[in-house]
Amino acid sequence: MLLRESAHAVLTDEGGAILDERTGRWTHLTPSACAALLLLLAGSTEAQAASGFAERYGIGAEQAARDVRAVAHTLADRGLTADGPRDPARSRRGGRWRR
Repeated sequence: MLLRESAHAVLTDEGGAILDERTGRWTHLTPSACAALLLLLAGSTEAQAASGFAERYGIGAEQAARDVRAVAHTLADRGLTADGPRDPARSRRGGRWRR
């Protein structure tokens, strides 16, 4: 997973937040959501991230997969990931997004 260029994360073991500079809004993350995101940002697949998440928190593989998927889908739904929903206010020109 990759965050969108306009999304800036501050992630710690105690929790964190992501600033969406397009909207000026912060998305706050719990410590476990931060852990899931860090695993996803490390280049892991969702399955690999879920495995690491299960190990870290001592939970079952199915629960870990649901938790990691929930974090990934929530961030995508908010347009914070590179593969998230497109902002209709932008258009594609010359390989770059423009407002």
